[in-house]
Amino acid sequence: MNLTRDEMIRYGTIAAIALAVVAPFLTGNLFLLNLLSLMLIFIIFASAWNLLAYSGQGSLGHAAFFGIGAYASTLIAVNSGISPYISIFLGAAVAAGIGILIGLTCVRLKEWFLAMVTFGFAIIVQTITVSLLTPITGGWDGIASPRLLSPDITGYQLIEYYSILMITIASIVMIWYILKSRIGLAFSAIRENELEARAAGVDPVRYRLLAFALSAYLAGVAGALQIHHIGYITPEIFGVDLSFWPVTYVIFGGVGTLAGPVIGTIILTIIWEGLKMAGFTFSRYIIVGILLILVIIFLPKGLVDLPDKFYKWWTHRKKPEQPQAVLQE
Repeated sequence: MNLTRDEMIRYGTIAAIALAVVAPFLTGNLFLLNLLSLMLIFIIFASAWNLLAYSGQGSLGHAAFFGIGAYASTLIAVNSGISPYISIFLGAAVAAGIGILIGLTCVRLKEWFLAMVTFGFAIIVQTITVSLLTPITGGWDGIASPRLLSPDITGYQLIEYYSILMITIASIVMIWYILKSRIGLAFSAIRENELEARAAGVDPVRYRLLAFALSAYLAGVAGALQIHHIGYITPEIFGVDLSFWPVTYVIFGGVGTLAGPVIGTIILTIIWEGLKMAGFTFSRYIIVGILLILVIIFLPKGLVDLPDKFYKWWTHRKKPEQPQAVLQE
């Protein structure tokens, strides 16, 4: 049976969702259930970064919005008594607001100039958190964050997992809708050729600012989800490593594609945790770095391009050899 690309994507999506739904029942290990929850959260985070890249912008400090969403949601939930299920989205709105302010000051910058600005911003936010805002944030010691669900509830880990799964699916659907809409077309036009986009009536500044706000919002949702899942927050959430992980996931999976962040996050998480269980510590960074280099060299479009390459190789392999023309004397 020959399937079209769209059919393969459709069936693959259905299979992935079905697997995610039944995954908790395939193992009774709470560690693995926690790992699955964190993996879903980082799928949202990586997808947020990818949405920004889709508009032709880069960020090396996305942990700033990840952390702002987490801190804002925690403080809102603690001081108002609002359920984390609501404060998550309020905290993300705060991250989006900060993202708009950052975007207003540097949205006209080119990709990597903007990336360096966001990198510096993440460092500034972390510094302010451990100095000026210590009475509120607890400094380096951090503060407790309300859990999504009370541990007193029977089976709360399972309910948390499905809550995070639903939010993850909703986030990906939202991104898919954006990319298929006129907004997504404008993002793509700006990324490919800004001058032609202007000639077509697209305002690059306006749409880049919108992409920045949407990306910061989703990053804030991911950060808030992680902290309410863990139950504690410290300024380490603004760390450099948290800014580089979504970049790594997206490049590994495929930049500018909907499935890229999902595939990259899942595969790298499995590799990372597998190496950890095998006894590798710091050498994990070397192995992952080598894998990333190999993907960039041989699969510049990411792992999402692997099925197409395999299909081309397979069809070429099955083609009968053409008989060589007989030279006439």
